[in-house]
Amino acid sequence: MNVSTSASPPQPMHAAHSPVLVKLAGISKTFGQVKALSDIHFEFRSGECVGIAGHNGAGKSTLMAILAGVFQPDQGALSIDGQQATGYDANAARAAGVRCVFQELSLCANLSVAENMCIVHPELQGRGWRRRATALMIEQLDAIFPGHGLKGHELVADLTLTQRQMVEIARGFTVVGAPVKLVILDEPTSSLDAHTADQLLVFIREAARRGIASILISHMLREIERVADRVLVMRDGTVAGVLPREGLTQDAIVRAMGQHVEVENASAEARTRLEGDQKKTARRFEWALGPGGHLKIDAMRGEVIGFAGLAGQGQTEALLAIFQAATKRRAHERVAFVAGDRARDGVFPLWSIAQNLDIRWLFGGLDEAARDAGAASGGKAGRARMMLDLRAMRELVQTWRERIGIRGAGMNAGILSLSGGNQQKVLFARALASDADLILMDDPTRGVDIGTKRDIYQLVRSEAAKGRTFIWYTTENDELAYCDRTFVFRLGRVTRVLDAEQCTEESLLAASFEEQPA
Repeated sequence: MNVSTSASPPQPMHAAHSPVLVKLAGISKTFGQVKALSDIHFEFRSGECVGIAGHNGAGKSTLMAILAGVFQPDQGALSIDGQQATGYDANAARAAGVRCVFQELSLCANLSVAENMCIVHPELQGRGWRRRATALMIEQLDAIFPGHGLKGHELVADLTLTQRQMVEIARGFTVVGAPVKLVILDEPTSSLDAHTADQLLVFIREAARRGIASILISHMLREIERVADRVLVMRDGTVAGVLPREGLTQDAIVRAMGQHVEVENASAEARTRLEGDQKKTARRFEWALGPGGHLKIDAMRGEVIGFAGLAGQGQTEALLAIFQAATKRRAHERVAFVAGDRARDGVFPLWSIAQNLDIRWLFGGLDEAARDAGAASGGKAGRARMMLDLRAMRELVQTWRERIGIRGAGMNAGILSLSGGNQQKVLFARALASDADLILMDDPTRGVDIGTKRDIYQLVRSEAAKGRTFIWYTTENDELAYCDRTFVFRLGRVTRVLDAEQCTEESLLAASFEEQPA
């Protein structure tokens, strides 16, 4: 086996004396009654990597949208290369060399990879534009993600979430006309496995040595600690602190965020089991999936099963196949699914936060007896039933809003008014609020802050202790220590099944590159 990975983290270089590229002075932004940003002062310098940390809804994505020219600040001034920027919009940002890879991917699903290049690089036109766009994309993908396996002519709709993330990142770093000076990366590794994320972090440091500044927004504090020259910590739309490279630790970032949780690597000894072992029963879920049933997955009641391996190796497909098999074979058992691609498969964009959380009420309607009773009484019984349903829905929504920490707009506001991380909390709350016995989770903590992650881990173990079964695909290897067993995937097959105590970084990496199934 020949595995290529960096043995030690790339060391950030000091950029304290580099010229100021972008200066923010008193930036504020309000959406309705929500104060998204308040009096932000900060400077971004050439050739440095600035990490930005903060809980969901802290204002990170709003600040980046202002830097990218998507939003205009209500107050304050923005300067580029020492000159105050007036009429600063997306075109002005592009001319200044600012690129943005948003948390919610912006690729057009009905276009090819090469055609999506032209959306942000309008210079690609005339005879041979497609060949040139494809060549530029492959060149950048090779530089950032060696061994990516893409050709450049694929339809975006046919790509996995990981592949789309890779394409979006490569497109942001591609130089066509104006030079790239600052690349904003908003949760860029949230859909990448550990190996692919490592490739990106190495590239960020290489780009910094060439004078390209990067902004890394991430809830994976280990990544920020690894590559950042400075860390801007945000809390409730304000600057909570700026941490220098010297002495930077995950714990220091968490303290600046004001979240009272300890950062630690989860381990079999450290995680809370909450009597889960006593709640498990001999009754099992069992599935034979794939051609000829070669992929066999089993899970006991009250067990938490992990899916791991490099991204795009069949984990999501296995979850979907289990969902289909469970709903067909076990009609008496309820199944919930937390989608990994929330924009495409998770949220209903035209509905409110409350409607997205409790979609059972929307689809359930009145049963036949209630409708008959309502007709016989002139509709009074039906209206009474509907009022009870509405009251129950409000109570359920409020309970889970507090329990899972959904922050931002009111629950009657549109779901898209929330940050990406808070949208993900809604999807997770929707699954746990259901009466499902089996809960399938496709990277459920993608874009969720560290404090909420720890709450989710405890919720999963608590619900498992009550007899619920979880099957959990995650791209964060640390999360696998909260699982009882982990199935490692390679090319659509399971190469190894690891108990919690065996689930080390070395074992996971080795199994991720094995060709033979277990």
